[in-house]
Amino acid sequence: MPRPEQPQTLQRSLSLLLVFFISQLCNNSLADVGTAAQYNPPYLPTSCDGSNPAQFPSSNLFGAAGDGIWDNGASCGRQYLVRCISASRPGTCIPDQTIQIKIVDYALTSQSRPSLDATTIVLSSTAFATIANSSAASINIEFQQV
Repeated sequence: MPRPEQPQTLQRSLSLLLVFFISQLCNNSLADVGTAAQYNPPYLPTSCDGSNPAQFPSSNLFGAAGDGIWDNGASCGRQYLVRCISASRPGTCIPDQTIQIKIVDYALTSQSRPSLDATTIVLSSTAFATIANSSAASINIEFQQV
């Protein structure tokens, strides 16, 4: 004869499993998908903080915002988690590599021109090479503001 608490235990387990799957779906929906290009020095002056070299993180992981995230300059100083998810050439992305970058410029007015125009974010050469093969002109990215 089955014990009376078994159906409750099964129901509780199924409820916990459902909560887990919903939380995973919610976590994945926080990130956006876009494109990234790269640019090289000179990085100064910028549209965010002019000629102040202190605006750059010591890691050199920074970028310029494209029109989609520029937000009339409100993106200056924002931090994003960025990872390469695909590219036109297989093997371009460095697997399991996510970086945190700081927006320091506006892509359309950056001192150095990007490897491809009209991308979501233009990454410094250091940031780009950390998540992808630096010979690529652009990559598809997943990004999330932190």
